[in-house]
Amino acid sequence: MTVVKPKRFTIEEYHRLISLGFLTEVDKIELIRGELIQMAAKGTPHTFCTTRLCRQFDRLLGDRAVVRCQEPIILPSDSEPEPDAVIARGDEADYLAHHPYPEDILLVVEISDSTLTYDQTTKLTLYAEAGISDYWLVNLQARQVERYSQPYQNIQGEFNYLSKQISLANQSVSIPGFEDALLDLSRIFPEGTVGE
Repeated sequence: MTVVKPKRFTIEEYHRLISLGFLTEVDKIELIRGELIQMAAKGTPHTFCTTRLCRQFDRLLGDRAVVRCQEPIILPSDSEPEPDAVIARGDEADYLAHHPYPEDILLVVEISDSTLTYDQTTKLTLYAEAGISDYWLVNLQARQVERYSQPYQNIQGEFNYLSKQISLANQSVSIPGFEDALLDLSRIFPEGTVGE
């Protein structure tokens, strides 16, 4: 009996598909654990929050780090996700030859409404497995930020974060690696009803 299984792609094969024109930015695809995953459409609250968050990161950090918005990162599990925001070491020129690797990354942020469960499970374990020290999930439904830190692997081999802290939209939080930089969360959440 023949076993049918999906074709998994390496990062190199994924890049080849892009260079050959099989995948374009219009396709809104990211590579997660070797699978091509269709990204969810982003509504106006999501877009508003992403724009405001990246602007605040730029304002607070200046040239002390690289702020990347909805751009790829490379993870060892044949994954090339496109988080909503990333703070990476160095400057923009450091990422001309390649997207940031886990060791370059200080913080990954996903902004979430319709993809909340996916971001709290699949994306969280993906980032923890890669050893990314800090993962923030901006939960638009609850108007709060879930701040995860200290990645670890349990005895069953599953990855997670030891610490989870909830910060509300009226609070300020320090940016990992830049404790002097306080982000006022009220500046990133849209007012009124949220829908992605």
